[in-house]
Amino acid sequence: MLGTPASPQTTTQRKSRRKISWDVVRVGCVTLIMLYHATFLSVDLHPELEPRTFVFPYEVGASLLLVISAYFACVTIGRGTVLRYWWSRIARLVPPFIGAVLVIFLVMRLAAVDDWFLPDGSDLAAHLLMLWHWKPEDYYFLDGSHWTVPLQLMGFTAAAVLYKSRWGRSHRITVVLWTAVLLPMLQWPLRISDPSELYRMLIDGFGFHRWHLFVAGVAIWMWSSKRLTTPHFLGLLATCMSAQALHNHEVTPEGLTADWGSTIAVCIGLVVVALTARGPDWNKVVPDWANRPIQWYAGISYGVFLMHQTIGYIVSRRLQDLGAGATLQTLAMLTTGVLLGWLLTRIVEQPAHRALMDAYDRVHTRWHTASPKG
Repeated sequence: MLGTPASPQTTTQRKSRRKISWDVVRVGCVTLIMLYHATFLSVDLHPELEPRTFVFPYEVGASLLLVISAYFACVTIGRGTVLRYWWSRIARLVPPFIGAVLVIFLVMRLAAVDDWFLPDGSDLAAHLLMLWHWKPEDYYFLDGSHWTVPLQLMGFTAAAVLYKSRWGRSHRITVVLWTAVLLPMLQWPLRISDPSELYRMLIDGFGFHRWHLFVAGVAIWMWSSKRLTTPHFLGLLATCMSAQALHNHEVTPEGLTADWGSTIAVCIGLVVVALTARGPDWNKVVPDWANRPIQWYAGISYGVFLMHQTIGYIVSRRLQDLGAGATLQTLAMLTTGVLLGWLLTRIVEQPAHRALMDAYDRVHTRWHTASPKG
């Protein structure tokens, strides 16, 4: 069963059992994302930038964050009503996304770089509507990191629907998981064979080729909570790894190429996430003095994720124009991402989440007070 039901009173009284190991993993994922963008993708997208001394070329962090999101969806969905759970996810993801997009748009307009993409109002609207996966030739990213946001929203919505249906219970959930990972794999030959635009639009729009990441997160939760036997879990996890390998194949003019480095990195990450979920906390390994900085960084990780990429590229280019070298550009991009992520978290994410949840609770209370009893 997806999640364990609990009354609101129980939820309120429950003390946090958050493990420092999860904060370490989340911090690691976000840091790897920033390193990938700062040291590799920045120069790949903007060749005029000076080559970096250190390069991290593996696309791994964002994929693992989707796995972790699916895992914690299972952990939290039973705490209170499913509608409140769903609204909480919307309230957590959407306001900072909107805030980040508006800031990025303004920076791209006010600090425009010659020959770089300069968005207009229609580009802003398209990005806010998350249309890039559906029609990438017509709708451009203002910030490429945001590709995970609609997938998370769809994933949380699917989790809520499953939780309320019989397919989220008993053996049926394993049928759903196997179907969700095998179906995209079976259609993979069609995906790489120049399919119709309608097919591509639906497959990419619904993130069909990334479903295995959500499956992995749910499977890890089921295994860690003893709802899935170890052999069954290993088989499902290995299939998810195979799906990731297929996903990292690309058709190029030279033929079919594979990014095995990123594939192996994600597979290693899946093992780390699984051991983190089932194993003991890392509080005996992580020194006490490091707890607060790690928790602080993990707490602003979503804001950092949303804010670091495009603005970081602009900062790097402006510093290069002033004569700064590659190392300083990289450090400046990382520092800017953390600072802007902290501001977004404090100014937008946390206040908006509190306000939206308070509004939900007020409406919920009034509704039940006004409803006739019996």
